[in-house]
Amino acid sequence: MNILHIDSSILGENSVSRQLTHEVVESIRLAEASATVTYRDVSSDALVQLDGALLAAKGTPAEARDAVQAQQVALADAVMAEFLAADTLVIGAPMYNFSIPSQLKAWIDMISVAGVTFKYGANGPEGLAGGKRAVIVATAGGQHAGTATGIAHIDYLRVLLGFLGITDIRVIAAEGLAMGPEVRDPALAAARAKLSDIAA
Repeated sequence: MNILHIDSSILGENSVSRQLTHEVVESIRLAEASATVTYRDVSSDALVQLDGALLAAKGTPAEARDAVQAQQVALADAVMAEFLAADTLVIGAPMYNFSIPSQLKAWIDMISVAGVTFKYGANGPEGLAGGKRAVIVATAGGQHAGTATGIAHIDYLRVLLGFLGITDIRVIAAEGLAMGPEVRDPALAAARAKLSDIAA
């Protein structure tokens, strides 16, 4: 099993989502001794942005690309290769301003490529990245599940992954982390209680 571990929090060692993604990965590795892990910290890794420069670089023949274009395409290709090789995705997704971090969105833009991970046919869109399992580790300072303020967080990630063909999507959520220990502590306990189910 190949695990792709993605962290996106900007809080470093103070990040709850980072703590939980680490625990998820370790629980899977305990259950699957042969598992390999590829780690990418999108908050600190220099990710290329989906912009006109990248589109131009991809549209330029490899032998005609300048050094910057070659580097852009190489990074985009590396991110895609990691995604395609993964059997299990563990995605740390804290909520920032009612959505996911911009760094995580940049990673999503690198793996959402027509003709590679999805296509459009006579019957509409078809995901090409099926057969993977995704574990979303979602954290938030407030409580948003089931409300309009949560739509661009967990719901968005479910829709995006489903669009790419991934149907085995599991969520470990810890919300209310900024609402005091009486809310934070039970939320973390409930999130960690799901670890054994995720590893199964």
